Amino acid sequence: MVVYHLWPAALPGGFVGVDVFLVVSGFLITTHLLEHPPRRPGDLAAFWGRRIRRLLPASFLVLLVTLALSWLFAPITQWGETARQILASTFYVENWALAASSVDYLAADTAPSPVQHFWSLGVEEQFYLGWPILVLALAWVARRASRGADDRSRAWITAGLAVVVVASFAWSLHLTAADPARAYFETPVRVWELGAGALLAGLAPAVSRGLRDRVALRSLLAWSGVATIVVGAFLIDGSTPFPGTAALVPVLGTVAVIAAHADSPRSPTRAFALRPVQYLGSISYSVYLWHWPLIVLFPYVVGHERNLLESGAVVGLTLVLAALTKRYVEDRLRGSRPLGVPLWRTYVFMAVGMAVLTLAVTGVRADLDRVTRASAERLTAAVADPGACFGAAALANDGCEPHGTELLLEPASAAADKPDPYRDDCWVLGDFTDQKVCTYGSTAPGASEVALIGNSHAGHWLPALQEIAEAENLRITTYLVSECFTVPVEIEFGSAERNAACMAWNERVLRETSDGRFDLLVVSNRTARPLAGVAPQDQADAAEQAHRASLERWREGGTPVVVIRDTPYATEIKNVPDCIAEHLDDLAACDGDRGREQPDPLARAAASFPDDEVALVDLTDLICADETCYSTVGGVIVYFDSGHLTGTFARSLAPYLRPAVMSALAAS
Repeated sequence: MVVYHLWPAALPGGFVGVDVFLVVSGFLITTHLLEHPPRRPGDLAAFWGRRIRRLLPASFLVLLVTLALSWLFAPITQWGETARQILASTFYVENWALAASSVDYLAADTAPSPVQHFWSLGVEEQFYLGWPILVLALAWVARRASRGADDRSRAWITAGLAVVVVASFAWSLHLTAADPARAYFETPVRVWELGAGALLAGLAPAVSRGLRDRVALRSLLAWSGVATIVVGAFLIDGSTPFPGTAALVPVLGTVAVIAAHADSPRSPTRAFALRPVQYLGSISYSVYLWHWPLIVLFPYVVGHERNLLESGAVVGLTLVLAALTKRYVEDRLRGSRPLGVPLWRTYVFMAVGMAVLTLAVTGVRADLDRVTRASAERLTAAVADPGACFGAAALANDGCEPHGTELLLEPASAAADKPDPYRDDCWVLGDFTDQKVCTYGSTAPGASEVALIGNSHAGHWLPALQEIAEAENLRITTYLVSECFTVPVEIEFGSAERNAACMAWNERVLRETSDGRFDLLVVSNRTARPLAGVAPQDQADAAEQAHRASLERWREGGTPVVVIRDTPYATEIKNVPDCIAEHLDDLAACDGDRGREQPDPLARAAASFPDDEVALVDLTDLICADETCYSTVGGVIVYFDSGHLTGTFARSLAPYLRPAVMSALAAS
C-alpha cells in the first residue's frame, strides 16, 4: 500500500493490498472465535476489549497528531473536512462517511483527507463488532442441532457463515455495477472478503488433512496464490469496477496462500519467516496508520510537491514512527495490566480517547468558525455597498483592479459558498432515481414561472437568478442533476443502470418543461461525459446534435429558452479555494490562461437558433480577460472547487444576466 500511494504508476493495482488484509483478518479472527467460541455476553466484552487494546491506542495517537499537523500546516479550506473525517475515524465509521461523499460529484475536487485510509479499519472494526455475535448465535443453533458434537457444530457454524458470504458477494456484484464509487467503501459489500478468510478458518481441519502430506501441491498452491495477487496488483487499476468480480483475484490468491500453509524450501511462503519480513509484519499496523497522513501532509509542511528523494524520506519516516509506536504504544498498552484488568478500564480508555479527540475536533472547528465569521462580516458590508469594482463588476468597469484590493470572500467560506439546492438536498445524485424539484424566488401572485434546467453547471447560476427574482417577481423551479446533461440520448456512466436512469431523468425533464407551464426556460450544462456508443472523434458533433434536439423540443413547446454558455473551469488546479489559501500573498498564482474556456456543444447548438427563440448568454468576459482567466475577481473567489461558481460571485453576475432573462420573458 505504501508503494502504491507514493508511486501509483509503478503499481496501479496496489490498492488490492487492502483486500489481502481483509482476508487475513477474517481468517485469524474466525480461527480464534472457533477455537474459543463466545458463549455469553461477558465473552463478547472480553473479545472486544482485546481488540480495543490492540487497535485503538495507536489509532488515537495518529488521529490526534494528524489533526494537529493539519491545523498547523494544511490550508484552512481543509480544516472542516479533515475534522469531520477524523471524527468519523475516531468512531470507526470513516468508510460510511466516504461512501456518502463519493456519490457527490462536487466532492471530486476535494483534496484527499489525511485519514481517509481509516475506511478499511472502519470495515474491519465493524466486522469485529458484528461477527462474534453472529458466531455466538450460530454456535447456539449448532449446539442444539448437532447435540454437542464438535465436528458437526463447526460444520453448522461454517454453513451459516457461508450464507452471509454469498449474500455479501451478491450485493457486491450488484452495487459495484450500479454505483461503484459507493460500493468501494460500504461494509456489506466488503464482508464477503473477510468472510472468505472466515470460511477457510471453518474448513481448516478438512483442508489441512487434504494437504498434509502433499508437499508439492502445497508449494504449487502457495506459488499460484502469490502470483495471482502480484498479477492483480499490476493488471487491476483505478478504471476497473471494484470490488465486484475483480476482487476475486486478490481474495482467492490470499486464500490459496493461507490454505497452502507451505513450508517446503521451494515455497514462496518460506520468505515470510525471514526476520526482516517478520519485523515488517509486526509493525505493519502502525505503518498503515502513519503512511497516509505523512504522504498527504508532507507537501504542506515543506511547501512543494514531493520529489523522488522526499518520497523516500516519507518511507523512512513512516518506518521510524511505526517502530516507535509499536514499541511505546502498541506493546505497552496491548496487554498491560492497568489497562486490561479489570475489563472496565479498557472501555473507560476507549471512552476517554474518543472524548479527547471529539474535543480536539471541536476546537479546530471553533477556530475555523472564528475565521469565517470575521470574513462573513466583511463580505456582508461589501455586499450592502458593493461599489463599482465588487465581484464581476471589476472586469466590467474600467479602472478596477481585476483581483480587487482586498479578498472579501476568504477561502474557507468560498469552499462552502454553494447554491441553496445543496443545503436543501434538492439535487439528483448517485443513481438518478430521485425526483427532486424545488422552488425558489417569489411567492407573490402573478410571478413569472422560470425553470432552471441542467446539471451542476446550471445549478451554480441559481444565486444570480434569485437576485433577479427578488427584483422582478420570478418564481424559479429547479431541475438539477449531477453530471447528467439534458439530452434525449444515452450518456455513458459506466453502467447500464446509471445510463438508463440518466436518460429517464432527462426524458422526464424534457416532458415537464415542454408543456407550456413555464414562461421561461434557463438552461446550462457541462457536457463532460461521453455519449454512449459514439466514437471519440465524433463526440463533439454528436453532443451538439443531441443538445439541438433538446432545444427543438423546447421550441416546439412554445416556451422561450435562455442558454447560458458553460463557464471556464480551472483544469490546472485541483481546488481553487485550496490554492488561494496557500497563496494569499500572490492571488495571481491561482489564475490560468484563457485555455480554461472549454468547448460548449450546448452553446454551439443554441447559436443556430433565432435569438427570439433561443437566446445565448456568454458571460465569460466577466471571468476572463483577453489572455487570463481569474480565480479571484473583484475581491471574490470565483469557484468553490475547480469549476463551480461561488454563490457570491454568481450573484455579482446577476446584473449582466438580467437583460437576457427579462427580454426573453417580455417576448413570451
